[in-house]
Amino acid sequence: MNSLALLLSVLILSFIVTSIAIVPFINLLYKLKFQRAQQESRDTFGVLTPIFNKFHKSKAGVPVGGGLLVIIVVTVLFLFLVPLIKYYGVDLTSNYEKIQSEINIIFFTFLSFGLLGLYDDIMKFFNLKIKGLFGLRMKHKFIFEIILSSAIAVMLYSNLGISILNIPFIGTFDLGIFFIPFATFTIVSFANAVNISDGLDGLAAGSLMISLFGLWFLSSAILDVPVSIFLALFIGSLISFLYFNVFPARIFMGDVGSLAFGATLAVVGLLLGKVIALVVISFIFVLEISTSLIQLFSKKFLKRKVFPAAPIHLSLQKLGWEEPKIVQRAWLLQIMLTIFGVWLAVL
Repeated sequence: MNSLALLLSVLILSFIVTSIAIVPFINLLYKLKFQRAQQESRDTFGVLTPIFNKFHKSKAGVPVGGGLLVIIVVTVLFLFLVPLIKYYGVDLTSNYEKIQSEINIIFFTFLSFGLLGLYDDIMKFFNLKIKGLFGLRMKHKFIFEIILSSAIAVMLYSNLGISILNIPFIGTFDLGIFFIPFATFTIVSFANAVNISDGLDGLAAGSLMISLFGLWFLSSAILDVPVSIFLALFIGSLISFLYFNVFPARIFMGDVGSLAFGATLAVVGLLLGKVIALVVISFIFVLEISTSLIQLFSKKFLKRKVFPAAPIHLSLQKLGWEEPKIVQRAWLLQIMLTIFGVWLAVL
């Protein structure tokens, strides 16, 4: 079996397994009452966000935590398939001599940010934050994100020797020890960018799926087999999840998914050495978090709004765009941006 056939087989297997498990998983979430509650939403500075509440009150009661299923399926299948692939003589080539370190970094990111998001989901959806039972405030969650991201950045720098930043049309720069804060910033930014984007049915999951296809192409082109297998499993499972996440959604990914997926997206970009291309490939997420930050700081320090609402998808809703229209046009934009980002990466 050639490498392309192998990777496609892995993707299909992941899709099938997730498709079999997802309906029972949704039913389990209902039984556990792990559902989105209709509560007053607040921004980072604790200010009420009535526009969000207005457009999203109909989503109350929908199960949250679909990201957990994706994490479980991808992790279990990877642990099962990689030894099997090795047994049948497939060479696990990689950009790095320490292949196991590369795998460890990917799954440390995937699982640690997933656990952080799961904890926050549990606190949020069982109202434990309101009751004062160890709920994470935004600043506390941010501190945990920085700690995890810093640990990952150190592993990338120390274990794999990554310190280079490639800027298309300009050149390649060795950041040295400064790669660690740069990687930390990148991971934290993308974790929160995907989290913020998970506001409309299918927006985050669909945009992420398209971005992952671009990174999958790049990892396959440089014969990084562990990353390619991971991405194939990730994409296959995500496609199945997206079927139930499109409008009107039957399940949401939750913080357990959005934080894990965003952080892992950044780490894969760092592993492939294509961070600048990643910004283009994942521009929808960059746009979402940028508009949110601009709005937050403008309201805090200038006492005025730059946008009708933030992130940008809420502004479009306020302007009268219907939710499916926003999501579908975001996907189309993301497709072209991913193609452009891949083009930049292979120059």
